[in-house]
Amino acid sequence: MSVRILLIDDHPLFRKGVAQLVSAEAELELVGEANGGPEGIELAQKLVPDIILIDLNMKGMNGIQTVTNIRATGLRSRCIMLTVSNDERDVLAAMKAGADGYLLKDMEPEDLVKSIRHAAQGNVVLDWNIASILTQALNAPQAPVRPSLTEREGQILAHLAEGRSNKEIARLLEISDATVKVHIKNLLRKLNMKSRLEAAVWALHNT
Repeated sequence: MSVRILLIDDHPLFRKGVAQLVSAEAELELVGEANGGPEGIELAQKLVPDIILIDLNMKGMNGIQTVTNIRATGLRSRCIMLTVSNDERDVLAAMKAGADGYLLKDMEPEDLVKSIRHAAQGNVVLDWNIASILTQALNAPQAPVRPSLTEREGQILAHLAEGRSNKEIARLLEISDATVKVHIKNLLRKLNMKSRLEAAVWALHNT
């Protein structure tokens, strides 16, 4: 079964490049392209893709606003920022909006394919070229104080930091996928965070 991808980017040449890259992979399928946020949100609701690749700097509705609006629809598609920006504010804003990953456009094509596959399995994907930025930001004095997590929530948070999917966590802890989802929802609430990516990165540098 192929991984269905929607690309939201206002640069036609870049969309063409991604389309060519995806078409060369048998297990990947580009089911739609949008040149901006509003069109992308509409297509996302119509196509319900597995992965949505979203540019950050788009005219009108930017990538952060697009992710926020997609999350508001209740779609469970994995939203991955694919951008040229490695600005700390953009990275953190994307995480807080509910992005499931943050990748830079200058990454190698084969690495992008690997990241898409990894994300489709329910894992967090992060371009490690921006790791130092996140380290500085999340270790800043204003970083949240670790809340009172249960032992199980702490275990799951540690697995999130390792980029594991819900199924992997459930198998390792010998609990159901549904139970994992409940624990993740609770720990995100306690951490005052919106996405598992934000929690994973915070855990890497605060636990």
